[in-house]
Amino acid sequence: MTRTATCIYHFLVLCWYIFLNYYISPERGDLKKSNIFENGGRWKYLTLLNLFLQAIFYGVACLEDVLNRIKRKKDTKFLMAFRDLLFTTLAFPISTFVFLTFWMLFLYDRELIFPKALDAIFPVWLNHAMHTSILFFSLVEIILRPHCYPSKKKGLTLLAVASIAYIGRVLWIHFETGTWVYPVFANLSPVGLAAFFSLSYIFTAGIYLFGEKLNHWKWGNIMRHQRKKRK
Repeated sequence: MTRTATCIYHFLVLCWYIFLNYYISPERGDLKKSNIFENGGRWKYLTLLNLFLQAIFYGVACLEDVLNRIKRKKDTKFLMAFRDLLFTTLAFPISTFVFLTFWMLFLYDRELIFPKALDAIFPVWLNHAMHTSILFFSLVEIILRPHCYPSKKKGLTLLAVASIAYIGRVLWIHFETGTWVYPVFANLSPVGLAAFFSLSYIFTAGIYLFGEKLNHWKWGNIMRHQRKKRK
């Protein structure tokens, strides 16, 4: 895909994620949505945090595309490194985790993750926009161009920090309000919760490593050539 086509693609996906973030926003005056976002706000849901994260990533990617056309590549080196770090350690692992965990729980018992009553507020198309298309866009991004992965220690550490921060927020909301972000947590004992959160991180770390393998499978030769040029 040409640079111009890549830039247009990133811009269109950015617009899509901006639209989703706006459409879901409780500030639009929808009382039903406002009730759902009580006790922690919209940012208690990993799905919505992921939509915001994707908007940030595609905003950075689009900006980098534009600057690459008007400046030398050396001048955008930092932005390119930030784009790759954001995608490899957060955008790809979290979007894939949201897709897989949501649909596994949904198919097992939707009441654990997305009760049927929510269908009146979040129609089918929006559910798929939040939980299905996210994986498609992430896979397209891997195929579209190479991404420089950090060291495994750095990448997994950043992912762990993000995971601990979200788990801490979930526990804090429960401590303050007595309610769980997702119904599935109410069915787990303290030991079960610890196991669930630990396995979730291990699962996410596995997704991170899988993304690295995909990137190497598609762009291995190009990435080796780029590393040699940097040396």
